Amino acid sequence: MIYLDNAATTRTKPPAVAQAVLEALSSYGNCGRGGHQGALSAARAIYETREKIAALLGCPRADHVCFTQNSTQALNIAVCGLLGPGDHVISTDLEHNSVLRPLYRLRSAGAAVDFVPADSRGRLDCGGFERLLRPETKAIVCTHASNLTGDAVDIARVGRFAREHGLLFILDASQTAGVLPIDLAAMGIDVVCFTGHKSLMGPQGTGGLCLREGLEIRPFTVGGTGVQSYSEAQPGEYPTRLEAGTLNGHGLAGLSAALDFLSETGIAHIHAHEDALARRFYEAVRDLPGVTVYGDFSAPVRAPVVTLNIGDFDSAEVSDELAERFGIATRPGAHCAPRLHRALGTEEQGAVRFSWSYFNTEEETAAAAEAVRVLAREALEG
Repeated sequence: MIYLDNAATTRTKPPAVAQAVLEALSSYGNCGRGGHQGALSAARAIYETREKIAALLGCPRADHVCFTQNSTQALNIAVCGLLGPGDHVISTDLEHNSVLRPLYRLRSAGAAVDFVPADSRGRLDCGGFERLLRPETKAIVCTHASNLTGDAVDIARVGRFAREHGLLFILDASQTAGVLPIDLAAMGIDVVCFTGHKSLMGPQGTGGLCLREGLEIRPFTVGGTGVQSYSEAQPGEYPTRLEAGTLNGHGLAGLSAALDFLSETGIAHIHAHEDALARRFYEAVRDLPGVTVYGDFSAPVRAPVVTLNIGDFDSAEVSDELAERFGIATRPGAHCAPRLHRALGTEEQGAVRFSWSYFNTEEETAAAAEAVRVLAREALEG
């Protein structure tokens, strides 16, 4: 199989990831639940993983890295823990449902939410942040890069805007943590939400949020923490405040190994390889008769994603043909990005997404482009 669905999850991991999970399965106890060797080994390894995430994402304090199951859970914690009725939030049309649905739920509870629009090519109108600003605006919640088109948001610019107006800035880095530079402190970000199983190349069931010092987030879930057991309230210190229940120590061991690979290889090198493959594919398919490619490829920085349609064929049909006839894995449909599909005019048809990882090759990319060429020709021939 040629696996080009890395925006959903990376299938090929660095070999050390599986080995680290295997070793943890046979040696870890429960972090924070005891003073024996198994519990202490888990605690040390998890703290080291916090330190690695903090270094990667520019979080000044490792104890302000709080682990979750994924970025969706992290975004729910951030949105529900910082915002409430009467607040106004600015977001964008690029968002995934992991941002949209928490915001819609917040809106149903009495908050107001506005969205910076995208045009029919998926380009964001960055001037929309200024136009949507109100006296009661409290936060900006937005993605770093669209999971549908790969178009990236200038988060340093958004961070400056947020600082100038005293706004919170919550960033969804699901598609970019591990492939594009993120510096929470330098870029004026209050919370970075990330997942472990995409560009970080770690196991599924890992993720979290990094937060700046001084930020008070209400706990989303309360329960066992291994400390302050006689208190009726959730402990107030981070990361315990946001980590009720047993952590996925085995998965975090794999994430730690993945972070070592990223550090040794260099995210700039990783992004250069992935971006080159995505752009090579784009150049090969962009002018094929009947093929429509979405997104802005003139931008110098973007996620390694190319999304297209062939004629008026349903995207699921095209994706099935790619899988069954050519052995190429892609993602069709709505991609949990309903607002952007509406902007692109692909609400009914959906679209076929190709997405690359560091472990994809030029040969795989050429094979995928040839498969699209064949399907496009057949579509024209009827």
